[in-house]
Amino acid sequence: MADQPFDDRDGSIWYNGKLVPWRESNLHILSHGLHYASCVFEGERAYGGTIFKLTEHSKRLELSAQTLGMAMPYTVAEIDDACIEVCKDNNIIDGYIRPVAWRGSEMMGVSAQDARINIAISAWDWPSYFSPEARMKGIKLRTSKWRRPDPQTAPVHAKASGLYMICTMSKHDAEAAGFHDALMLDWRGRIAEATGANIFFRFDEANVLHTPTPDCFLDGITRQTVIFLAKKRGIKVIERTIMPEEITKANEVFLTGTAAEVTPVGQIDDVKFTPGEVSQVLMDDYEREVGKAPATAASAA
Repeated sequence: MADQPFDDRDGSIWYNGKLVPWRESNLHILSHGLHYASCVFEGERAYGGTIFKLTEHSKRLELSAQTLGMAMPYTVAEIDDACIEVCKDNNIIDGYIRPVAWRGSEMMGVSAQDARINIAISAWDWPSYFSPEARMKGIKLRTSKWRRPDPQTAPVHAKASGLYMICTMSKHDAEAAGFHDALMLDWRGRIAEATGANIFFRFDEANVLHTPTPDCFLDGITRQTVIFLAKKRGIKVIERTIMPEEITKANEVFLTGTAAEVTPVGQIDDVKFTPGEVSQVLMDDYEREVGKAPATAASAA
């Protein structure tokens, strides 16, 4: 299934209010969302048949659409129900859910005030974003030449497709150089995030984590969950400006995201780290929070 094209699968996709056979869930080549990136989306995970933080994701989809001036034709509750319906119809127990909303093909040009707002929701089986081996050793990040934009130049707090163009370019460059992912700086040269996940650092203090202030990128739902779990553990979390020169002083680094979950980082550029106890404890706590069996017994301490 991993090598199967995403347009050629069995199953169904919820498309503008009804389930449509997977291979028939298409849009026109002149859809505004394709040409002008008037498109927003979500990434969600189901664990044991339950979608984690479903309503929070649906609310964020609605907010992202509103930010792009797109009036959602369905309520948050209806989107929640549709996500659940898709998982049931495709027998997704542990998998990934992708709601997406975009302007259609009724108008072609920069302005598309009367274009239809379409919504589709698909779901498929998907294991870890990074391989289990890479997660245990710690993934490798390479600093990208592309930077997160100034909030005055883009809708940085929307999960909008256009904002991920530089992420794709950055990740491709990193993978070509033998890394797993890219580290993104912001327009000021400060550490921001990875291409699809937030980042945390532990320096000398054992029970203190540092994470960049999300003023020009998403304050991820998984990020918020991990901060909550850390505080339950008595781990202090400091949100602040973090500069690239501080990387060499870090003892532990890890990423958080719906796809990445909690993933230790073993290397940034030529600086190496050893995944430590705090990373492992929060990885286990997160897996317990979403209903998975923790990878180790570390969180029982």
